[in-house]
Amino acid sequence: MDWSIQEIAKIAGTTSRTLRHYDDIGLLKPSRTGPSGYRYYDGPALVQLQRIILLRELGLGLPAIAEVLGRETDTIKALTSHLEWLAREQDRLTRQIASVRQTIDTMKGDGQYMAQNMFDGFDHTQYKDEVEEHWGKEAYAASDSWWRGMSAEEQQQWKDRMQKLGADWISAADSGVSPASAEAQDLARRHVEWLRGIPGTPSAVPGGDVKGYVTGLGEMYVADPRFAANYGGESGATFVRDALRVYAEKNL
Repeated sequence: MDWSIQEIAKIAGTTSRTLRHYDDIGLLKPSRTGPSGYRYYDGPALVQLQRIILLRELGLGLPAIAEVLGRETDTIKALTSHLEWLAREQDRLTRQIASVRQTIDTMKGDGQYMAQNMFDGFDHTQYKDEVEEHWGKEAYAASDSWWRGMSAEEQQQWKDRMQKLGADWISAADSGVSPASAEAQDLARRHVEWLRGIPGTPSAVPGGDVKGYVTGLGEMYVADPRFAANYGGESGATFVRDALRVYAEKNL
């Protein structure tokens, strides 16, 4: 049994263009091609696609994924290792859920505040040192105060917007479009608008060096694996950096 490229794209939550790109770079070959040129995928191809998606969620770029797939030829062993990682991540999310539930119960008057439990699984200050080093303590204090002043719903909405932007960057990079393309430049515009909404940064301060800030962030995305992971790894971050640089030169 096999499935058409359109069926697989819908089931896997990706696009036909992405699957064709994977074929072009040798990452995922269809099991057969029909008389009309349509690509079809069988069970083993689906397993390969599942591994690709799992590795993307770890923050790996396509070149790194190709290297991993080429090196880890024992699929069962590789998936078992990934399953162990997913179990650890599930445990972390379970602890986060429990801490939020406890906070809600406490606010309803059904419990007591327990500081050691309220932030189990969280680390909202993980980039404190980087922010202070690059833009000063006042920048961190302003952004931290802004973040703490949000409601839980507002914080989640902001996170969702950030994750959607990251996912769109990854999709654009995977599709093979140029950083100077209309699609990439629209993403760059959205990215700058997102940055302008963060207090304490040059993009949010009247007269701030927005151009230098945006291009500097692009370089940081590539240089720091923690930031690069938001865009699919180093190759994806490089795409973001180049698109932001083009946008900054033309618009900032």
